[in-house]
Amino acid sequence: MCEHGLDSLITFSATQRQRLAELSVCGPPDARRFADAAERDRAFETLQRELVTENVRRLDELRTATRRPVLRRLETEMTAVLAREGFVEVVTPVMMGKGSLAKMGLDPEHPLWRQVYWVDGKRCLRPMLAPNLYHLLSHLQRLWPLPVRLFEVGSCFRKESKGAGHLSEFTMLNLVELGPASGTTERLTELAGVVMGSLGVAYELRATDSDVYGATVDVEVAGLEVASGVVGPNSLDEKWGISDPWAGWGFGLERLAMAGEGSPHIRRFGRSLMYMDGARLNVQPEGRKTPEENL
Repeated sequence: MCEHGLDSLITFSATQRQRLAELSVCGPPDARRFADAAERDRAFETLQRELVTENVRRLDELRTATRRPVLRRLETEMTAVLAREGFVEVVTPVMMGKGSLAKMGLDPEHPLWRQVYWVDGKRCLRPMLAPNLYHLLSHLQRLWPLPVRLFEVGSCFRKESKGAGHLSEFTMLNLVELGPASGTTERLTELAGVVMGSLGVAYELRATDSDVYGATVDVEVAGLEVASGVVGPNSLDEKWGISDPWAGWGFGLERLAMAGEGSPHIRRFGRSLMYMDGARLNVQPEGRKTPEENL
């Protein structure tokens, strides 16, 4: 190997890299270099066997009930801590009216408009949970004393750009507290600590901007955005009849799973027919017959 310069060395082929990316539960793509194709192919076969074994192990853990899918574990842990904090869980429709998007400032000129999945001319699959929570708050603010604390966990849908960090169907946990006793910014920071502390994940807060809300704050884990938060009063509030201050977060559960597992690919943790809890299904462990061989 030492007789070869870097320019003369070769890496895994595109097909091999794709297969390794499918099987790798965590970690960046393998960037090793090899003197020739034979050495590379031997290394690929060895690594592929190791990764298949790891995928099968994860699937066996699910079968023997020693673990639950990571999305469900996250949902359970986050729901439990929010319930202890006095938040009420709600369940709202997956289909959303065109008028709700308009109240959020989305029109055909908005950058998010082209990412909406339309069911017909008036309804779409919800691209976010916020309009439904706004709607509930508009009623509950006159029925319950402040603070009003709500959260929801559910699927959202966007025609996201392709990439390792995007899904067309993803799971959000949105929480909002209307009328907090402390300052909204202080409460926003406190709620981030409540949720992330329950997961035991190190994080940072970073100020940024949103196409919908304007100034926002992101929760980042190792540089990956896993949540966005905002405080009100906000320019959108008047359309929903909201006048009291508030603080709210939207957490992406697949992003949290991706960060927690140290994986570079979000699709293995999304709703899928090719993965179960991050483990690839089209694997063939040594010593086990394929379905065709069992016939």
